[in-house]
Amino acid sequence: MLSNLKPQAPDKILMLMEEFKADTRQGKVDLGVGVYKDPQGVTPVMRAVKAAEQRIWEAQTTKAYTGLAGTPEYRNAMARMVLKDVPADRLASVATVGGTGAIRQALELARMANPDLTVHVSDPTWPNHLSIMKFMGLPFVQYRYFDNDTRGVDFEGMKADIAKATKGDIVLLHGCCHNPTGANLTTDQWREVIAMLEKSGAVPLIDLAYQGFGDGLDADAEATRLVAASLPEVLIAASCSKNFGIYRERSGILMTLAENTGARDMAQGSMTFLNRQTYSFPPDHGARIVSTILDDDALRADWQSELEDVRNTMLGLRDQLASELRDLSGSDRFDFIARHRGMFSRLGATPEQVQKVKDDSAIYMVGDSRLNIAGLNRDSVPVLARAIIDAGI
Repeated sequence: MLSNLKPQAPDKILMLMEEFKADTRQGKVDLGVGVYKDPQGVTPVMRAVKAAEQRIWEAQTTKAYTGLAGTPEYRNAMARMVLKDVPADRLASVATVGGTGAIRQALELARMANPDLTVHVSDPTWPNHLSIMKFMGLPFVQYRYFDNDTRGVDFEGMKADIAKATKGDIVLLHGCCHNPTGANLTTDQWREVIAMLEKSGAVPLIDLAYQGFGDGLDADAEATRLVAASLPEVLIAASCSKNFGIYRERSGILMTLAENTGARDMAQGSMTFLNRQTYSFPPDHGARIVSTILDDDALRADWQSELEDVRNTMLGLRDQLASELRDLSGSDRFDFIARHRGMFSRLGATPEQVQKVKDDSAIYMVGDSRLNIAGLNRDSVPVLARAIIDAGI
C-alpha cells in the first residue's frame, strides 16, 4: 500500500529554512520564516507567558481532557479580545490547533453548509491557504489584491473580482497585516467590501493571525469588528502564535457569528463535531496561558506593554529600511515599506533578483520577494538596503 504513495511537493518556505541552515557564510540573514525575532535574533518567551506558566504549574492538579470545544475561559477571553463587544446570542466558537487548524475547520464547516461553494482568496495570499484548499478539493478563485507597481492594494481590481462571489460562497480576507504583502485595506475600503458581501450573500472568512502586530491590539481588530457588526454570518480564524509568541503551543480559535440563536446552536454543534473527527480535544496548555493572561489585569497589562514593544520595533525597522533605500536610490519608490504593516512586506522583485540577493549577500527571502521585517536588526538593515539596490530591485 505505502509504495503507492506519490511524492508531495515540498513547502518552499521550509526548504528555504533548510538552505539557510546549511549556509556557512558569516552574517547571513533569514527573512523567510514568519516568526518574530528580537535584535539578538532570538524568538523570546514573553514575560507574561512565563508568569502565566508558573501559575499554571503551581495550581494545576490534573492533565485530564478538557471539552471538545476547548475551555470556556479561553474561548470567552479570545472573543473579548477580538470582538470586544461579544454578541453572545450569535457567537459560537471552538479552540483549534493553531490558526491553521482554525482555517481548516472553517473551510470544513463551510463545505458542510454548502457543498457547492467556491472560495475567493486574495492574489497573493499565505501559501498554506491555497495548499489546504487544493488538498480538500475545494474550488477556489483568486481575486486581485496587490498592485506590483505601487506595492499597495489594487482595490478596483479586488472589487471587480469579489463582485463575482455568489450567495453561500466564502470570501477569505486578511483582518490586518496582510500576508505576504503587508498592504492593508483602509476603513472606507472595508466598508465597501462589506456592502458588496451584504449584496451578494457571500460569507467572509477573516484570517486574523497578526492582531497587535500592525497598528495596535484594538486598531488591528477594527476591521473584523466592523464586519462582525455589519453582516449576518461571519467566520473568524484567529491565532495566538504571533501576538503571544507561543508558536509551538498551537493555540488558535474558530469563531462563527450566526444570524440567530438557532443557527448559532447548529454551528456550535457542527464545529464541535468537526473537532471530534479531526483531533478530538484541542490542545490546552497554550490556550490556558492565553486565558490566564487575558483574565488577569496585571498580566494583561504587562503582555500588552511587551507586545507594543514588539510592534514598535518592527515599525522602527520599517522606517529605517525605507530611509536607507531612499538615500541609496535617490527616490521615494521604497516608501511603501514604511506604510506596510505587520511582519511582512513584498518588494515586487523578480525571482532572479531575490536569488541575486541571496547569492551575493546571504540574505534569504521567499521567492515572491516577501521579506520578514522582524528578521532584521539595526545592523542588518543597511546590508539589506545595499543588496536590494545592487540587485536592481
